[in-house]
Amino acid sequence: MPNSIVVVEDDSSIREMLRYYFQSTGYEVRAYESGEDFFAAEESLSPPVIYLLDIMLPGMDGLEVLRRLRGGRETAEIPVIMLTARTAEMDRVAGLESGADDYVVKPFGLMELQARIKAVLRRTRRQENGVLRCGELEVDPAARTVRRGGEPVELTYKEFELLRLLVSRRGSVLTRDEILHAVWDYDFTGETRTVDMHIKSLRQKLGDGFISTVRGVGYKID
Repeated sequence: MPNSIVVVEDDSSIREMLRYYFQSTGYEVRAYESGEDFFAAEESLSPPVIYLLDIMLPGMDGLEVLRRLRGGRETAEIPVIMLTARTAEMDRVAGLESGADDYVVKPFGLMELQARIKAVLRRTRRQENGVLRCGELEVDPAARTVRRGGEPVELTYKEFELLRLLVSRRGSVLTRDEILHAVWDYDFTGETRTVDMHIKSLRQKLGDGFISTVRGVGYKID
């Protein structure tokens, strides 16, 4: 069976364009007009390799669909690329902070979108076996669990990705731009406060002494 892509997009012309294009490149495409249609039809189907999800959907909006995907046992790890005409900074941040892996603004080129899909799939398919340790901190990439002193620490999707990056690059200073590119897989300027917000949240959950600030450069874990 070919790899599957799920498209949730209320614009019929865009939906059919994506269906035709990705079918011609060898994917099976399942396309839906709304979040409600999507969840009703996909309940009994195997998850795809990636979701292409519009934010501006009728009824249940794309962010709610994304939150439900990230909360699902079988869909939490499936990559999501948001498709939207919105260009406001906070809309972009909302999608990324809710767990989207990338964000493409309409109108977009099909070859560009295909390149984004390949980049996201390359990143998410990297297998990281073995527990990462840093003092009393343990990060298990396969199980997506974090423990401090044997006690579980509950993190959001992006908090986990950020912590995994810092621990895997232990001792190295990472700039905010490097973190944005590695964790969000997206190059955008002026939104590095997204990193600062996640660092602050991680410090609150992990306690002091793990993440250091290198003034004027970025962050590291020793």
